[in-house]
Amino acid sequence: MDLSDLTGLTARARRLARTGERRILGIAGPPGAGKSTLAGRITEALGSLAVLVPMDGFHLAGAELERLGRADRKGAPDTFDAAGYAALLRRLRAPEPGTVVYAPAFDRALEEPVAGAVPVPPQVPLVVTEGNYLLYGEGPWAPVRGLLDEAWFLELDDAVRVRRLVDRHVRYGRPRADAERWVARSDEANARLVAPGRDRADLLVREGSGPRP
Repeated sequence: MDLSDLTGLTARARRLARTGERRILGIAGPPGAGKSTLAGRITEALGSLAVLVPMDGFHLAGAELERLGRADRKGAPDTFDAAGYAALLRRLRAPEPGTVVYAPAFDRALEEPVAGAVPVPPQVPLVVTEGNYLLYGEGPWAPVRGLLDEAWFLELDDAVRVRRLVDRHVRYGRPRADAERWVARSDEANARLVAPGRDRADLLVREGSGPRP
């Protein structure tokens, strides 16, 4: 499906929300593919039917990454609390009447996770979640695919995706030369890990003239 068909993608998500039970839609893909933009637009279009819970809220804090010696690899699979993310998805799959679940978010300006930032009321039928590793089948990430009722994989031309990644890092304060080095060394290594996940998706969404990340 083409990313420019936002109406069709929203209709597919709406059908998932209308099943009468809590459902979870996952949007995966490499860094810079536009996952957060697509997830945000679908959630906004669905209004009270959906809540967006980003995987990035499970980034380990900067101080912990420093302690573990992983700060220079931030964004790699082992720089997240993958088990905590899977545990949240399990809890979201079985909402308790009258109980709001609070999920974390990620503040790109601070480059830190923010606990309890996303309320998920029990009556909301669809949780939309997005992130690099939803379809990554290794280690503590392996259970995540089984916790998604439907999974989409978002693809974008690599040259365009890399350019957008560099521009995003620059927007958040990195000098352009540093941003280019980071993308080449870190983000693209993660993109290679993520790529095989496309075969585990229910739907492949390709960039046309759709939204920018």
